[in-house]
Amino acid sequence: MKHKIPCLLILACITLAIGLGCNSHEGGGDAAAIVDGRKIYNTDLDKYYENQTTGSDQHPTGEQALALRLNILREMIDNEILMRRAEKLGLLATNDEVESKLNEIKAPFTQEQFNDRLADKKITLDDFKRDIRRSLTVEKVINKEVTSKITVSDQDISKYYNDHKAEFNLVEPQYHLAQIFVTPEPNPQVRNQSGKAQNEADARKKIQMVMNRLDSGDDFATLAMNYSEDPETSGNGGDLGFTPESSLQRTDPATRDAVSKLKSGQYSPIITVVNPLNKQVVGFRIVKLIAKEPAGQRELSDPRVQEAIRSQLRDRREQVLKNAYYEVLRDQAKVENFLAEKILADSGTTK
Repeated sequence: MKHKIPCLLILACITLAIGLGCNSHEGGGDAAAIVDGRKIYNTDLDKYYENQTTGSDQHPTGEQALALRLNILREMIDNEILMRRAEKLGLLATNDEVESKLNEIKAPFTQEQFNDRLADKKITLDDFKRDIRRSLTVEKVINKEVTSKITVSDQDISKYYNDHKAEFNLVEPQYHLAQIFVTPEPNPQVRNQSGKAQNEADARKKIQMVMNRLDSGDDFATLAMNYSEDPETSGNGGDLGFTPESSLQRTDPATRDAVSKLKSGQYSPIITVVNPLNKQVVGFRIVKLIAKEPAGQRELSDPRVQEAIRSQLRDRREQVLKNAYYEVLRDQAKVENFLAEKILADSGTTK
């Protein structure tokens, strides 16, 4: 379910937060945060901020810009905490692993094309290698500390099937969809108020930022949990469940046409959702086709049913365990967030 379009593999690690190398700078006056004595520099924060806002008609300003910077810095802090954990566990990615991954990413491109993509993102080859190292290292830590501890038994699968048997009786083709939805209107039900779009311009910037991160290889479900403004689906990674083909035909034409062109695992371009009565923009969405199922009853003996249930249960448990794991590591770390302190001081909230 974690699909990356091949032509975008080169971007897979670019927007990921700084890991190794955060302490390679000299001096200390330009740190945005310090994690267990390791500095995260404003120059690095600026780089990732610019990367995530690339393609927007206008850069975020005011509170929207500050909220985005805080969100990016929070991710950089989390990843720095994981890098420190990797050091303790002896799980840092090796040079050979980094080179192997680099060659895999470069394979579809000529050297000139590869260099052009680095230049477009305003990063060097060393930057790119550093992000690959961080990505591989974090994956190792999560696999060892979280993923390897998840078990889904045959009994779990049978119970889920028996409790949800109707879901597998398909009277017509079904589309298993997920979405990331951003609205231009304030909504008190939205969990992540710090990143909530307040108007259409904000919404356009935010959905473009999400698209940039998807194109860079970020996980769709995680982005939906962090940024989607649909309170009904954001908590479970944007999962909309199965949509009958007849219902899809009745949805807005832009969504229907976009989904019809997708293969399983792919996500759509940004879709503008318009109220058909007054032609007003009501939001922007990105839709992912997780799977398409033909009509008919699916039995538990069907390997596709077992795998779908197993994958769904694993994904749910992994997301919960990852969130809990990050919280525990944050509690154990010593973090100084200078950007957050400065924002509060400038507002007069602190003395």
